[in-house]
Amino acid sequence: MRFRTPDEGATIVDDLVRGKPAFDNALLEDFVIARGDGSATFLLANVVDDVTMGITHVIRAEEHLSNAPKQQLLWEALGTPPPLWAHTPILVNAKRQKLSKRRDRVALEDFRAEGYLAAAMRNYLMLLGWAPSGDREIVPWEVIENEFRLEEVNSAPAFFDVTKLRAFNGEYIRALTVEEFVAACQPWLTGPSTPWDADAYDPEVFAAVAPLAQTRLVLLSEIVPLVDFLFLDTPVVDEAAWAKATKDRDTAAALLTATVDAYTRLAAEGGDDGTDGTDGASGQGEHGGQGWDAAALKARLEEVGLAHGLKLGKAQAPVRVAVTGRSVGLPLFETLAALGPQRTLARLRAALARLT
Repeated sequence: MRFRTPDEGATIVDDLVRGKPAFDNALLEDFVIARGDGSATFLLANVVDDVTMGITHVIRAEEHLSNAPKQQLLWEALGTPPPLWAHTPILVNAKRQKLSKRRDRVALEDFRAEGYLAAAMRNYLMLLGWAPSGDREIVPWEVIENEFRLEEVNSAPAFFDVTKLRAFNGEYIRALTVEEFVAACQPWLTGPSTPWDADAYDPEVFAAVAPLAQTRLVLLSEIVPLVDFLFLDTPVVDEAAWAKATKDRDTAAALLTATVDAYTRLAAEGGDDGTDGTDGASGQGEHGGQGWDAAALKARLEEVGLAHGLKLGKAQAPVRVAVTGRSVGLPLFETLAALGPQRTLARLRAALARLT
């Protein structure tokens, strides 16, 4: 069974995004609405479902616009006013190709697994073809909900820019409270795929560095390589960073020797000689005394560097790699304070032994 389309005139689709596109009826074929076995085709079934449910707005991607005149004719034939249509722009990748699940990353589950926040993704998706008032993009959902109008959606294809999405996510991560950030990181810190043993994770140690880590992430999954050295028995050493930091082996050895001596005395002043036992998060009291804090650690290393004719930036390079395994990361002295005197000194001594 076919639907007989008008021979003359045009079917006008009232589209909130695209205006009033006109379709020449002479170019519309008499389309099939029921198969030989009596079953309805999609076009008829879709319209009957929408009419039955009292649908008032049909919002869908622009590739369905070609179906709209046929469906509108069916609505009218059934004696029901057609809905308001809104054919939104398609999303394209960097090559301006339509996003495809066979070629592009489009599953929300994948983005969530990488550490994208739901609020950041929602905010970004809303800007693909629409913008809030004023010169702003990072806006809370309440603003989007209040200002969004279908009539303001752009009809041009929208570029799904992963780089921009990452930037959005970083902004949303930094906007979390520290408590919210700590909670959001837990699936990556305590899950089965962590590089450390489950009982090695210390929530107090992480809480001590969480405010520092929060400013450096764009994805929550990046938390693991940023803090792994805190929960591993020994850090995973970036050999290129180690080679660069210890290029002058004699100077590096002398610097590490003096640093071990200075930090051992600092730990002893607080009641911990840094030779055994376990550390806690604060480096205070039983974990290293009142002297083992970022300010004191920085001052001692500055003195060591000055004695060797080095500015702090140069002096801390071999210390950072020895303790964390890499040349960049969290602020060094806050890191040493969180790691505690015993583990810090053990890693410095191990690095020194490697040099000598």
